[in-house]
Amino acid sequence: MASVRIRKAKAGDCGEILRLIRELAEFEKLSDQVKISEEALRADGFGENAFYHCLVAELPPAPGEQPGKSRCAGQGIGTKIIQKVAEVALDKGCSQFRLAVLDWNKKAMDLYKALGAQDLTAAEGWRAFRFEGEAMRMLAGR
Repeated sequence: MASVRIRKAKAGDCGEILRLIRELAEFEKLSDQVKISEEALRADGFGENAFYHCLVAELPPAPGEQPGKSRCAGQGIGTKIIQKVAEVALDKGCSQFRLAVLDWNKKAMDLYKALGAQDLTAAEGWRAFRFEGEAMRMLAGR
């Protein structure tokens, strides 16, 4: 079994990042909410004033193995990415990081709890809110 490598994303990864965003949105039944392009990902994530940072998990194919997502299942990639996020957060002086998950995604919630995360909805009653589109324009007076 090949070893998973977690690395900082490069601008050349944006096509694959967008594919994964779309795949996740489809899994979450939210495909209609994907409004970003590969070009916007590149512009927003790379350069002097990046709006986001991204990690990439690489799993080299075994000899003769065909690339594909199903070979990634059960490799512990989710755990390794979360561990790397914790490492980066601590290196940057952060005291915490947060993850968002839909209420029906029990598998993800179970993983986060198993890794030591607190469910703030249950523990503190936190709810997530979003501004977009017309609401953002109205707030900005446009």
